[in-house]
Amino acid sequence: MVRITGNRETAEELTLDVFHDVWRRASTYDVKGGSVVGWIMNQARSRAIDRVRFDHRKKRVTPPYAETEIPAAAGRNPEDAFDLSEQACLVRRALEVLKPEERQVIETAFFSELTYDEVAARLEQPVGTVKTRIRSGLAKLRQVLGKTPRES
Repeated sequence: MVRITGNRETAEELTLDVFHDVWRRASTYDVKGGSVVGWIMNQARSRAIDRVRFDHRKKRVTPPYAETEIPAAAGRNPEDAFDLSEQACLVRRALEVLKPEERQVIETAFFSELTYDEVAARLEQPVGTVKTRIRSGLAKLRQVLGKTPRES
């Protein structure tokens, strides 16, 4: 895992996580899928790749700012600052309409840049359930965010 993550401490942390998951989910191991070592190595590799993706995503995303703060770019133009503040408020309100399980799968999928299968594995849920929750959650968000402030 050190080769994938490039960091010994991260690799050690992931190793502990993998062995914890293996211990918890040992009953899900299927002999038809390959050897136990292969099963464990696949989980370790996937976990390491997920961590690297997450770390890269964190570096690309600008740090969030509080509602009262104005980003530097928006500080030059009061209208832009107002628009950003308004958009942030709309998104926060829209997220409130989601059920907790919808919000969980959407956040897991989009913030970690995972596929449906990867989300299902991480959350230990069936792929169909993950797809349904993402689809229904996104539909709710579209509906809420598609409204203009006068329609709310």
